[in-house]
Amino acid sequence: MTKQSAQAPETNLFSIESLGPAKIDSPLLARPQGRSDAAEEIAWEAFTDEGQRILMDATTASITKMSEDKQIPDSFEPAGARRKIYFDPSKVRAGILTAGGLCPGLNDVIRSLVMTLHYRYRVHTILGIKYGYQGLVPSFGHSLLQLTPGTVAEIHQFGGTVLGSSRGNQSIEELVDSMERLNMNILFCIGGDGTLKGAHLLVEEIKKRGLKISIIGIPKTIDNDISLVSRSFGFETAVAIATDVIRSAHTEALGAPWGVGLVKLMGRDSGFIAATAALARGDANFVLIPEIDFDVEGQGALLERLYDRLRTRGHAVIVVAEGAGQKFFSTQEEIKDASGNVLHKDIGQFLADRVKSYFKAKNQELNLKYIDPSYIIRSAPANSTDQVFCSFLGQKAAHAAMAGKTDCLIGQWNDHFVHIPIPLAIARRKKVDPMGELWNSVLERTGQPTLTKQA
Repeated sequence: MTKQSAQAPETNLFSIESLGPAKIDSPLLARPQGRSDAAEEIAWEAFTDEGQRILMDATTASITKMSEDKQIPDSFEPAGARRKIYFDPSKVRAGILTAGGLCPGLNDVIRSLVMTLHYRYRVHTILGIKYGYQGLVPSFGHSLLQLTPGTVAEIHQFGGTVLGSSRGNQSIEELVDSMERLNMNILFCIGGDGTLKGAHLLVEEIKKRGLKISIIGIPKTIDNDISLVSRSFGFETAVAIATDVIRSAHTEALGAPWGVGLVKLMGRDSGFIAATAALARGDANFVLIPEIDFDVEGQGALLERLYDRLRTRGHAVIVVAEGAGQKFFSTQEEIKDASGNVLHKDIGQFLADRVKSYFKAKNQELNLKYIDPSYIIRSAPANSTDQVFCSFLGQKAAHAAMAGKTDCLIGQWNDHFVHIPIPLAIARRKKVDPMGELWNSVLERTGQPTLTKQA
């Protein structure tokens, strides 16, 4: 394989791999139906200029340094349709899979991929791979789905994924064997960190065999925690639903003396949903996320602060991300899921029990309502904002694959859709910055004090 990245050196971490030179005229250059002007070529698609880059840091300081050094700083290759493509559309056999947990918008991405490949590129063989990477392993016995505009026409109205999903570490060699048997030359992998790691391993095995198969990732994480991706699909829907849940918790807390609404939200390693939903609603008094340490007992810790809040205001709302406070379970055995992710202990139930015990010891009335809406949120259909976003992601992914790009995912940066190398995106997780604007805004909105015990 060769690496192609306009105006970027071969060693640039932001370079995108390509299967080879793109020499075929894109079908998007065709004259639109009903147009009769004599122009030799009518570009009815806004084609992306390969010579452009999207700056990672668009501040004036970065631009000044770029001018002084006469070098382009860290920058992304823009996503979008190319005038020249690598694959002959009539020979393409594309596959689509979804893996990991459910997330609003999965069906929307699948639909967008199928519609773009079929109508814009005239690709007519699109295979839906059932239950993630399992669908490429013969021993699981999962059949393939033929995806057409007709089969995906209405799927965006429903949550979940019509392809099903799974976790697990399948044999990379066996997966590539299956792709070879199927004559598959494009595979779209829609999933989170584990799915993308698997996609990169597929690329490595494909290169070893000298095959020409494009692997394109579409980042799916409801937690919004993939590095170098400013926003992941499903996040907007999750925040909207979580905001309604916080409102309900606040109503419950107001409706009884010494009322407490405790809401546990998704956020295994990053607290973006909890922080953003709390900021949006404004009813939360305590927000607990993985990035910020807190104590439960002791002077200045959560229980004491909660007691003071109830004594003066009569009600309180606590929002906790699922990965917060895992230090309280340090003596318990670590368990991992099929994908190798550490399964966090239930911080929500832990806090509910500790709060009840604390107030019982004080012989103080307490009305606590514990709400965990995680499965309701992740299985919901995408809202309109996410639906539009998913449509763009599917379109840009199809363009990247047809142009012969590989080992990259589609993300958004500085309001531009870009190609991000998968190895770079999975190198580390994105987290809430304890000193950043988001967390400081949460503190200002809630008035939350420090919750670590004082010596």
